[in-house]
Amino acid sequence: MRIGILGSGLMGGKLGTIFARAGHDVVFSYAHSTDKLEKLAREAGKRARAGTPREAAEESDVLLLAVHWSRFKDVLKQAGDLSGKIIVSCSLPMNADDTGLVVGKTSSGAEKLAKMVPKARVVSAFGTVPSEVLFGVYRAKRRATRPSLVYCGDDRNAKKKVAVLIRDAGFDPVDAGPLSMARNLEPFTLLIAQLAYEGPKGPELAYRFMRFGK
Repeated sequence: MRIGILGSGLMGGKLGTIFARAGHDVVFSYAHSTDKLEKLAREAGKRARAGTPREAAEESDVLLLAVHWSRFKDVLKQAGDLSGKIIVSCSLPMNADDTGLVVGKTSSGAEKLAKMVPKARVVSAFGTVPSEVLFGVYRAKRRATRPSLVYCGDDRNAKKKVAVLIRDAGFDPVDAGPLSMARNLEPFTLLIAQLAYEGPKGPELAYRFMRFGK
C-alpha cells in the first residue's frame, strides 16, 4: 500500500518505519523540521521519503493520523481533500496538558474526526499500545503467539486494509466493531498508559485476548 504519515512523532515515526520495512511505500510528513522527516525516511529505508501533508495525502491509499488532538484541524487543513481516503487514527482526544480525555461517553475522538472529514473512511487503530513496544513486536512477528491489537470502524473494506497493516506490524488484529466502539477503546488506552508509564516494569507493554473452551 501507499501510506501517508500525518504526524511524525513517536507513534507516526515508528509505525511509518515499520510499514516501510514491511514493504509499503511511506511518506513522512508534519514535523517541526524537514530535517527530522528526511532522517526518518533515511532510517526507514528505500520505500520511505519525506513530504508535505498534502503530498502524503495525495499519494496515499491509507493515512495514519498521529498528532495531538489540538493539532487535528491544522494537519487536516494542510492535507487538503481527503475524500475516499482511509484514515487510521491512533490519537486520543486529550486536553492540553494530557491529563484527561476531552471527549467521551456519548462520542469519541475517532467519531469527531469522522465528522471533520465526512467523505473519508475512519478506522481507530494502533492507539492502544505504547510506542515503546512497537519495534519489539515487529521484530517478534514470526512467533506463533502475537499480542492483540483492537481496532474499530464503520467501513468494511477500510477495516480489511487496516487489519493487513496490523498484521504487518506484528499484532493479531481484533475487530471491535463499529467506530462508536472507540468510546470504549479510548479510555482503555488510558489504562494501558497507566500500566506502561506508571507500572514497575517499563513501557514496553502489549496485551493479548485469549479464548478458553469451545
